[in-house]
Amino acid sequence: MKNPEAPRKRILRLRECLQLVGVSRSTWFDWINPTSPRHDESCPRRVRLGPRSVGWFEHELIAWLESKRT
Repeated sequence: MKNPEAPRKRILRLRECLQLVGVSRSTWFDWINPTSPRHDESCPRRVRLGPRSVGWFEHELIAWLESKRT
């Protein structure tokens, strides 16, 4: 039986990531781009899934969003 308290290791693709975070594609890429003046170093790192595909761990995105709550 799986532990319901264990973090989910699900990888979200860009569309799901944007829905979860609630920002536009351009804003998200500004935040994760180290050369952008709007870069946010605390953003979760992407996971390379293949030569042309990336995703983000859902549990890392949720933890990051919770850290932003004030």
